[in-house]
Amino acid sequence: MKFTSKIYVRWADLDAFGHVNNAHYLTYAELARVDWAGKQFAPKEGSSVLVEMTVAHSEVDYLIPITNFGFNYDVNLWVESIGDTSFTVAYEVLKDGVVYAKMKTVQVMIDIDKMKSRPINATEREFLTKYLASS
Repeated sequence: MKFTSKIYVRWADLDAFGHVNNAHYLTYAELARVDWAGKQFAPKEGSSVLVEMTVAHSEVDYLIPITNFGFNYDVNLWVESIGDTSFTVAYEVLKDGVVYAKMKTVQVMIDIDKMKSRPINATEREFLTKYLASS
């Protein structure tokens, strides 16, 4: 299953070349991920422990420059894989069926008190599995 978040592209997101600056794509992924955890996980669990994570790796494939601001773009996300302490999320930024970028991030779950990685718990794993690409 995929989750879709609406991202508003601002004029300030554009760079001197008139397209969205590459750094903003990771911000779009972050906003979609927080929207996903906040809307899909937190209401069911009472709080979003999925914010107890850090990004360990990110990658972006820029397919077509976004040159129009003042519009909403969709950011679809889904879980690509789930490990013991980490999971990989894939994203695509699109509008009207046109894919502008594809991204991936690897999140590592963090024990906030110890500031060390921790296992994905059963509740988190169940939630993540719903968004697993193969399910």
